[in-house]
Amino acid sequence: MNAVIVALVVIALLAAAVLALRPLRLALLSSPIFNLYRKVLPQMSDTERDALEAGTVWWEGELFGGRPDWKRLLAYPRPRLTDEEQRFLDNQAETACRMVNDWSVTQERFDLPAEVWNYLKAEGFLGMIIPKQYGGLAFSAYAHSEIVTKLSTRSSALAVSVMVPNSLGPAELLLHYGTEEQKNHYLPRLARGEEVPAFALTSPWAGSDAAAIPDSGIVCKGEWQGREVIGMRVTWDKRYITLAPVCTLLGLAFRLYDPDGLLGGKKDLGITCALVPHDHPGVDTGRRHFPLNAMFMNGPTRGTDVFMPLDFIIGGPAMAGQGWRMLMECLAAGRSISLPSSNTGMAKLTARAVGGYARVRSQFRMPVGKFEGVEEALARIGGHTYMMDAARTMTAGAVDLGEKPSVVSAIVKYHVTERARQVVNDGMDVIGGKGICLGPSNFLGRAYQQIPIGITVEGANILTRSLIIFGQGAIRCHPYVLAEMQAAQSADRKQGLDDFDRAFWGHVRFVAGNKLRALGTALTGARFVAVDADVAPSMKRYYQLLSRYSSAFALLADSSMLVLGGSLKRRERLSARLGDVLSQMYLISATLKRFEDEGRQAADAPLAHWSIQDALFKAQEAFDGVLENFPNRFVAWSLRRIIFPWGHSQTLPSDQLGQEVARLLISPNATRDRLTAGCHLPDTADEPVGAIEQALAATLDAEPIEAKIRDLEKRGALEGNPQANVRDIADAAVAIGGITAEEYAVVKRRNRLRDTVVKVDDFPFDLGAAGADRPTAERKVA
Repeated sequence: MNAVIVALVVIALLAAAVLALRPLRLALLSSPIFNLYRKVLPQMSDTERDALEAGTVWWEGELFGGRPDWKRLLAYPRPRLTDEEQRFLDNQAETACRMVNDWSVTQERFDLPAEVWNYLKAEGFLGMIIPKQYGGLAFSAYAHSEIVTKLSTRSSALAVSVMVPNSLGPAELLLHYGTEEQKNHYLPRLARGEEVPAFALTSPWAGSDAAAIPDSGIVCKGEWQGREVIGMRVTWDKRYITLAPVCTLLGLAFRLYDPDGLLGGKKDLGITCALVPHDHPGVDTGRRHFPLNAMFMNGPTRGTDVFMPLDFIIGGPAMAGQGWRMLMECLAAGRSISLPSSNTGMAKLTARAVGGYARVRSQFRMPVGKFEGVEEALARIGGHTYMMDAARTMTAGAVDLGEKPSVVSAIVKYHVTERARQVVNDGMDVIGGKGICLGPSNFLGRAYQQIPIGITVEGANILTRSLIIFGQGAIRCHPYVLAEMQAAQSADRKQGLDDFDRAFWGHVRFVAGNKLRALGTALTGARFVAVDADVAPSMKRYYQLLSRYSSAFALLADSSMLVLGGSLKRRERLSARLGDVLSQMYLISATLKRFEDEGRQAADAPLAHWSIQDALFKAQEAFDGVLENFPNRFVAWSLRRIIFPWGHSQTLPSDQLGQEVARLLISPNATRDRLTAGCHLPDTADEPVGAIEQALAATLDAEPIEAKIRDLEKRGALEGNPQANVRDIADAAVAIGGITAEEYAVVKRRNRLRDTVVKVDDFPFDLGAAGADRPTAERKVA
């Protein structure tokens, strides 16, 4: 027995020596592993490498690392508007909202009115991201987000028309890559609205696989402005291009070839981005798509053998073939703002208007908002909206800090648009028949129709979830994987082995540490996890649970990559569920930060608790989905023992908590105002949302009087009176002196506003097809 112990000790000492002595470790361990790694590592295309290396790693890297630094999260400055930005939001953005009637835009004009387009151009809406030196507003990403959010509460066409020129497109690409001549010429014109930009990337044959676009340009000689120059003959067929029908400046992505070597380099130069005037000979724009009644300008663009000089390339000839990297580096910022903002705006509108409607609308002698089934829907509306706005704000703040968070942008794009779908669907369920009959007084029908647009554009949600969030995050955010891959691909084998040795053994220590932390925090329920930050006591438990889940996620992600290797890329369901865990952790982080940034508002705590508990449950389900479907059952069994040794502990938010959230939505209060801050709220009952606001106040004024009338009814004082029905009971009550004339006036005013709110539009038999008796957006209240 002693000999065995001695032998084990000797083996352990030898192993420790091998690991500790770097030259020995390099020769005996790292070199063979390095050689094997280089053999099994799949080849990476230039476009894949550009996509992986684009952008920056931000808070998602902390979550991927297994030990999130909560002090770092809370130290990120809270995004704030400058005085200039706040004035613009309060004045110009509000004015733009008042100028637009969504029913007219979507049903009658099929476009924004000319005076609205002129106002947007004149006031600089199309040049918010352009520096002041070029005549732009130089607004922050947060201001951009706030403005788009507000516009979205009024009209999708209005919001999209503003957000696209300020997102991925000619202005942003020019700012980062344009020549000085291009910047000086185009940026002032874009800032003044003299140029309306569009950017054409998507091809009918490539779709979400944008790197595979067949659109091509051939370097050749041709005539330009009366002289022979080296240029390009470009052929393209694009679709889904927002603002293409009205653009004056078309950004164009295509693959550039140089078969005759006129530029002296390789023949396949790669994807290239150019700026082309819409009236350049051969450019075809003007036809339109019909994007689900959103009525923003969107359509195809085509061209065949269109000759253009090399100076049309963004950045000039030196940037030929650099287009994919340019797009990948700029996409993160735009995707971090546009869709999260516009969809959060729709959610805020839903929370505000549907909450008010649910108090105004009564059934069975009770506001529908107090039915438990409706409360369930209202709780989802409130909780999801709170979390969506938190993620929108935190992500826009990251962009203002100089980050280009490529993985985070995919997370917020997917999860904010999906939550918006849930919120609007729930809102439609609450308002019922009113929601399914379109007309000027339907405040939610168009949003319901338009929800699939956000789900589809800027990367279809199915592919974003199954391919991008974890597929890119696993390499980009992991502290060691990208370094290992770069080392393995190094042309200098000696340097590559040296770098690989450091990364690989760091990776080994990383896995061991996460395994111990995951097991320890799971066994103790994370009760002893130190939260080294000053946080609200009511929220501390969530920080502990998130730390536990971060360690468990890091372990599960590493195990998946080790066991499945390159095949994980093809196992999209597993990749999607791993991405879901990372995403829920990011959303929870944003929600916790919001609660702290807003001063730990106790009245808002139900919203925070509901949304975090819902996200924790979703994360637990995603863990479970990976483990249930993990192909190696022994590894899955082992991981489950580590991650969930006592089984599942997270549950959905309680009914009581859901009721607290719902009650916040159906009455005026500071929490409701904070939740829906930025909503455009018309001050007239001639507008459907304005009518709800006034009807809600009138309903609360009338409720004590309603109670008196109900008491009369219970005592039989109104028995046999044909007016004692749900519509006219106040007439019966005042007739017998049961309520005063003043009280009767309060109820009658409430009734007039209520009838405006519940009204459903009707039309002529031909729905106005003949042009006669078209409905009007104005609804007068007596």
